[in-house]
Amino acid sequence: MIGVVCEMFHIHPQTLRLYEREGLIRPNRVGGSRRYSAEDIERIRVILNLTKELGVNRAGVDIILRMRNRIEALHREMGEMMDCLETDTRKRFKKRIVEIFEEEE
Repeated sequence: MIGVVCEMFHIHPQTLRLYEREGLIRPNRVGGSRRYSAEDIERIRVILNLTKELGVNRAGVDIILRMRNRIEALHREMGEMMDCLETDTRKRFKKRIVEIFEEEE
């Protein structure tokens, strides 16, 4: 809930409401109450680090978070591509082994 998260980070509830209004965070709503997931908490931690520790304004935070999301998506895509490549390479390797053994017979 918003009060718990505010206590965790020593911030005012308006700060979280502002982040939500600007689309930086998207907590779930349950009966009108905000519910923050572990991902939301980590995102708030990143936002506060960028703004308080590094002096990045909210527009900059938005750009950084979008770039971070894109990089994570690219990493996932790359992992999937590597899995496909590995699967394909294994299939070709097994096929070649079978061919070698068949040639020897």
